[in-house]
Amino acid sequence: MALLIEKSCINCDMCDPECPNQAIYMGPKIFEIDWAKCTECVGHYDTPQCIDVCPIDCIKKDPDHVEDEDELLIKLAGLVGAG
Repeated sequence: MALLIEKSCINCDMCDPECPNQAIYMGPKIFEIDWAKCTECVGHYDTPQCIDVCPIDCIKKDPDHVEDEDELLIKLAGLVGAG
């Protein structure tokens, strides 16, 4: 499952540099997460790094992009192969 940043984001920029897949970017008003690149840090870390560093707890699982760990690993392999 990909993650999403809620509207309560304060644009502190703590999450962006922590993302190993460069899935976080500045949207029109707040930071956003590209679900096609988000692997919840599977294959890199034990926990999603953006969630770990977010000072206001505004990053949640995206109910519109549900994936299990195997699917996230396949996505990661595609990202690494494309890089």
